[in-house]
Amino acid sequence: MPRKDIGKHRHDGISPTTRSVEVTPGGQPTGRHRREIESTQLTTLRTRLKPIYATPAARIGLAAGLVCCLGLAAAVETRDAGAPARAATSVAAAEQAAAQAAADRSIAETQQRASRSNIRQAFTPEQAPSPTPTATTPAPPAPARTTPPARKPTPRKTATKRATTPTKSATTAAPKPKPTVVAPVAGLTQAQMNNAATIVKTGVSMGIPQRGLIVAIATSMQESNLLNLANTGLPESLNYPNEGTGYDHDSVGLFQQRTSSGWGTVQELMTPAISAQKFFSALEQIIGWQNMSIAGAAQAVQVSAFPDAYAQHELAATTVVQALS
Repeated sequence: MPRKDIGKHRHDGISPTTRSVEVTPGGQPTGRHRREIESTQLTTLRTRLKPIYATPAARIGLAAGLVCCLGLAAAVETRDAGAPARAATSVAAAEQAAAQAAADRSIAETQQRASRSNIRQAFTPEQAPSPTPTATTPAPPAPARTTPPARKPTPRKTATKRATTPTKSATTAAPKPKPTVVAPVAGLTQAQMNNAATIVKTGVSMGIPQRGLIVAIATSMQESNLLNLANTGLPESLNYPNEGTGYDHDSVGLFQQRTSSGWGTVQELMTPAISAQKFFSALEQIIGWQNMSIAGAAQAVQVSAFPDAYAQHELAATTVVQALS
């Protein structure tokens, strides 16, 4: 093997060596000689770096590098130490997920079975012929229910008849308040009975009791024979409706009241209702007239020259009042 002088002409500061090394045909040293070369180079490197290591800056940098290396090693170890725990956690989560999936599948299967069962039960009643007659059976009552509305017009007609009936009753009842048509009693004429009815109606409207009504009828029977009389001595009285004429001073009307005595105007005294109202007002002014006889009460109002003449009409007046009450 050819040899080559090493370091004969070296000027890199490394002491030349007189040893020769074997080289391969390609120009590369063998293994043993290579190690020697590397050892020599390492020694030279240490010699050069030793002054650098002696400075404070180099030491601080070296310490910092060492600390960084130690920290990196600790981090790697910590990660490696937490790996089993994470692995265990992942395994537990996987097992839990598998169990949940199994439970979900079980629930889904149960629901499917229940759904199939419900479907079967749903189809069973539809196929059964019994429900069809039941549904058909209620159908007949439907027309029966439709039939009653057709009968509704009948009640309406009945209601119309009922409405007509009260109308007739009202029409029939209307004439009742008119006592002018009351049939005469006690030998009176219809005109006398009509005047008596006016007197009674006026007294009732004023709240006069029945005994006062009898006093008024007896008084009119005696004074005018229950006729609305005018007076020839008072020509104005002839201008109003009358049933004859009298002649006593200026007395007129049913009660032969005198305008000169303050009973009222000729027109008022010739009006039967007003004349009766004035009589009843005068009667109420008599204290204790209810306890007097019919004739006594009449005389207290009329102050007649014949005070006992009113008594003869008491029975007939009572009959007339009872017929009109």
